[in-house]
Formats: sequence, structure tokens, C-alpha cells
Amino acid sequence: MTSDHIPESWRAALEPALGTPEARKLGGWLVAQEAAGKTIFPPRGQRLAALEATPLPDVRVVILGQDPYHGAGQAHGLSFSVQDAVKQPPSLVNIFKELENDLGIARPQTGNLTPWARQGVLLLNNTLTVEEGQAGSHAGRGWDAITDACVAAVVEQGLPSVFILWGSHAAKKAGRVRGLGAGQHHCIIKSPHPSPLSAHRGFFGSKPFSQTNAFLEAQGCKAIDWAL
Repeated sequence: MTSDHIPESWRAALEPALGTPEARKLGGWLVAQEAAGKTIFPPRGQRLAALEATPLPDVRVVILGQDPYHGAGQAHGLSFSVQDAVKQPPSLVNIFKELENDLGIARPQTGNLTPWARQGVLLLNNTLTVEEGQAGSHAGRGWDAITDACVAAVVEQGLPSVFILWGSHAAKKAGRVRGLGAGQHHCIIKSPHPSPLSAHRGFFGSKPFSQTNAFLEAQGCKAIDWAL
């Protein structure tokens, strides 16, 4: 996948997926799209940033969205996150509204979710690239094989983990968690996407942050500090 290298801790888990026909086609297709003048987000070198920020053995929570932000300067490889000083997109604003409603944590000044990633929160999207201004434009192009393998790797570690699935695309991964995790202890939290188009259909009031911490603490694990 061009200049995006699989981090060492994820390599063994993802190598089989990278050998699938879908994944092999993906790299060539992305190169062809860029050669045709298409702008793709996030830029090369940041498309696997979520795996770099959260090594596989550290994963305790997976937050899964649909695909990256499709506006210039927004996506940097962590789902729902933007770099410091970048205006918070509407979905992230809604996430912070729910965070305040759930845990009383006031909306942060920054939209950079890297501190969550460093605590073991894998900030993943179902599809890891998108064309500028075209939400969902890279769905079905081969990323599913790779992100399915990421989910499988977390499940198969056998550690108690929380899967927060936001939106219908992410919710499809629930079956993989249940199918792979028979007899293991995992928590699945599903709700509509935090987008303004769907947040009022059940995202608001879903309390994913307190649910996550309650599960982790019940399993003898450290809670996530969601403050930024």
C-alpha cells in the first residue's frame, strides 16, 4: 500500500489479509487514482496511523467508524480525530457532546484523539481512505479484508476488549467479533453514527464511554481517561 508500512506489532496478524486479491488490487488502485489527479485522504504515510499509535498488544478498546473525513486537512489516520488547531468536524462535536452528557467531561479545545490511542483505544475506520469531498467513495475497494483482520487480531488475543461500533458500516463487524470470540469476554456497543444526519437516532444517550469503563473495570482492567 504505497508508503504505508504495517507496524511490527500488527504484521503477523495482517500478512494473510495483505495477500488476498482484494488487498493486492487496493494498492494499485490507489496509485492509479492519484495518478489520475484524485486527492485522497489521509495522505500517504498516514493511512495506517491508527495501527502505529496503538500496538496490537495494547488494544483494549476499538472505536470503529465508516471512513476518514473527506475535507482538506482533516483526516490523519485516526478515526474521528483531527490534528490540533483543526476545526472539529460535526461528527466529532457530537462525540464530545455525548462525552459530556455521559461523563460530565466538557468539550475539549482540541480534536486530536491521540491521547485515547495511547491508552489502548484503536481508532479505526472500516475503510481507511476516501476521495476528497466524496464520503464512502473507497468502500468495497479492498480495505475490508485488512480491517476485518485488525478486528480478528484483537479478538484472538483473548484479552477482554470493547468494540464501539458507530454507524451501520461499522456494525457489520459485530458478527466477526461474536463469531471469532466464542467463549471469550468482549463487549460490543453499537449505535447510529455520530454524524448530524443520524446522531439523534440513538447515538445521543448511548453512553459508550461509561459503558466501556464499566466493562473494563469489571474485568479487572484500567479504565480509559477520556479527558483530552
